[in-house]
Amino acid sequence: MQGSAEPMRQRNAAGNAESSVEQTLGQLRTLDAPVPRPLPTGPLTLEDLYRQHRMRLVRLAILLVDEPATAEDVVQEAFTGLHRNWGKLRDAQAAVGYLRTAVVNGSRSVLRRRKTAREYVPPHAVNARSAESLAMLSTEHQAVVNALAKLPPRQREVLVLRYYGGLSEAEISEAAGISKGTVKSTASRALEALQRAMQDNRN
Repeated sequence: MQGSAEPMRQRNAAGNAESSVEQTLGQLRTLDAPVPRPLPTGPLTLEDLYRQHRMRLVRLAILLVDEPATAEDVVQEAFTGLHRNWGKLRDAQAAVGYLRTAVVNGSRSVLRRRKTAREYVPPHAVNARSAESLAMLSTEHQAVVNALAKLPPRQREVLVLRYYGGLSEAEISEAAGISKGTVKSTASRALEALQRAMQDNRN
């Protein structure tokens, strides 16, 4: 009986973590939503994409690298790459997909460089993030964001893309360059790890 109760407890814990991260990142997504603007009358331009998607891409990068200035650089680099490849993209959707993938890859590069720089000291989790929308979160939501920052990079990527980016498994697979099966298993492990991190924070 004891043996069958343990998997049930793990499923319940993962379910609690999923609900917490979904509510927290959903709240951030709402706070970061772009101000509605009139739709462009002509073909979509790079400037239109910049206005519509920059804020959310910066938040995505902040959630991955924990540092606003670095996140801004990652997003700027993504738009620079988009400008270079503008003629090769089919449509606006392909351009947004390109930007997301570039932000994920740029964030990974930042984290790899940090790992090899022994003298690097990570910024304090709360102070490192842009203050505006995070300051509007409840203490409980801020605790989820802090726990998210403690996850391994791949796990954090999957949860951020899923619950902040609102992406499907197929879209996460494309943005992160991993299979759909890996997305699913990584999400499951990430939710369990997130629950443990949140419990550690409470203790």
